[in-house]
Amino acid sequence: MAITWVLKPEDVARIRFAFSPVWELVASLRTLQTPARQSIHLPWIKAARPRLEGLDLAELFALVPPSGYLADFITPPPDTPVPDFAAELDRIRRTPPEVAHREAGCVEGTDKAVLKRFMADPRAGVARVADALEAYWETCFAEFWPRVYALLERDVLRRSRQLARGGARELFAGLDPAVVWTGERLLIDRPWCEAGGLHGDGLVLVPSAFWWPSIAVMSAPYQSTLIYSVLGVGTLWEQSPPPAPGALAALIGRSRAQILLALAEPATTSALAARMALTPGAVSQHLGVLRGGGLAVGMRLGKQVVYRRTPAGDMLAGAS
Repeated sequence: MAITWVLKPEDVARIRFAFSPVWELVASLRTLQTPARQSIHLPWIKAARPRLEGLDLAELFALVPPSGYLADFITPPPDTPVPDFAAELDRIRRTPPEVAHREAGCVEGTDKAVLKRFMADPRAGVARVADALEAYWETCFAEFWPRVYALLERDVLRRSRQLARGGARELFAGLDPAVVWTGERLLIDRPWCEAGGLHGDGLVLVPSAFWWPSIAVMSAPYQSTLIYSVLGVGTLWEQSPPPAPGALAALIGRSRAQILLALAEPATTSALAARMALTPGAVSQHLGVLRGGGLAVGMRLGKQVVYRRTPAGDMLAGAS
């Protein structure tokens, strides 16, 4: 049987998107343990593995086995749309020892001796795990996060437009084949998981590159969360943006042409800078020219300004 979540009108109204550096970091531990399952991340694996020497990840690997349940306290649902790593790590450090002990006891198929040590003193264990996550982040992940961030950001912007345009029905129709929306129930095809229903605080949708191609769920005592596979993961490790067609590059310049093509999906200045390997200042200048020429327009979403092509920009990009 699939997991069934009943979404009341107030739950639907509280659907929100967020993405999490800690979730991607923890998911990447499984990628390291079973690289064949995610060969799409081979470029990152080849870069990360030589850096693992000197890191003590034994407890992390014990709490995050290659398959099955992983301890939820190391992947708290994002409490803001774009939490930073330091804030999420602080939440992990504040995990109550009894919660860490209970969840570690639910992990199966892993190093029992390491888990026994963790559970003997979960307060100290949580501190060690948080320190290990921080070292792993700084050594193997931080420099790649802007690239992952840009991919997740594009997905959230796309899905947010779907939700605004067609409501929950259109959103869930394209989210994942394992997720079905009936109009009041969300059916999630993960029969080997146990998850309670929603408990009045809505639903968090979290795209993930390193959990691809699977989905995951979290529920009480945490906020109900659905982790789904981000679109476009196959482009994540491309070394550079697609080359700008010669005619378009000759007309408006190569960098501006690449930015205009990248704006097939709305994006922020920082996301474009990461993808284009340009400084945010340079991207901002190019966007100013594109806006002045009527090819792009900015729109404010919360604290961020998101840029998209205008119909004229679509025509020019399509004609190239």
